Amino acid sequence: MDVSDTHEGPPRPTEEEARAAVKTLLAYIGEDPAREGLVETPARVIRAMGEHFAGYAQNPETYLSKVFEEVEGYDELVLVSDIEVMSHCEHHMVPFVGKCHVAYIPNGRVVGLSKIARVVDVYAKRLQVQEKLTAQIARAIDSILTPQAVGVIMQCQHFCMCYRGVKKPGSWTTTSKLLGAFMDEPSARMELLTLIGMPRAIGQR
Repeated sequence: MDVSDTHEGPPRPTEEEARAAVKTLLAYIGEDPAREGLVETPARVIRAMGEHFAGYAQNPETYLSKVFEEVEGYDELVLVSDIEVMSHCEHHMVPFVGKCHVAYIPNGRVVGLSKIARVVDVYAKRLQVQEKLTAQIARAIDSILTPQAVGVIMQCQHFCMCYRGVKKPGSWTTTSKLLGAFMDEPSARMELLTLIGMPRAIGQR
C-alpha cells in the first residue's frame, strides 16, 4: 500500500512561473499587481502555499516507523483527541478547519503520541475533501502500525459552505472511519464514542 497517496503529474512549474500566475490572478480580479501594496504579494503567496501544502513532500511512515514495545502488554484503547485540523478544500482551495480524534488499540507496540498529530498534518496539508482526509489518516495508521483497531473521527467547518455559496456559517461536517475492532466489536466502538462524547449513531452507519 502506498500510504503517501501521492500521484505523478505534469512537470512542476518554477517559482518564477508560480509568482507570475499569482500576478495574473490579481489582475483577473481587477487589481493592479504593480501597486505598492501588492508588489510582494506573489512571493508571499508562494511562501504561504509552501506551508499550507507541505504534506505533499511528507510521508506518514516517517513518523509511524519508530515504535515502542516495552509497554507492559498494554492492549487497550489509546486516544488522541481534539487535534487541530487546518486544511484546504480541493474544490475551491479555501480552508476548512476543526478537530480530529484519532484512536487505536495496540497490537504489541505503540507510537509516540505527537506522531499521531503529525500524521494528521501530513494529509491535512494537501488539497483535500474531508471524507478522503479521514480515510487516509486511518488507513496509514492501520497499514504501518497494524493495530487491532483504528478510529478517526473529524469535525470541521468548511469556508466554501460557510462564507460562499449556501453561506451557512454555523454548520459542521462530521466524518468517521473505523477499522478492525472498532468496526467489528460494538463494545470497543462504544468505548471510543463515549470517550470523545460523540453520539452513538456515528458508530452505527
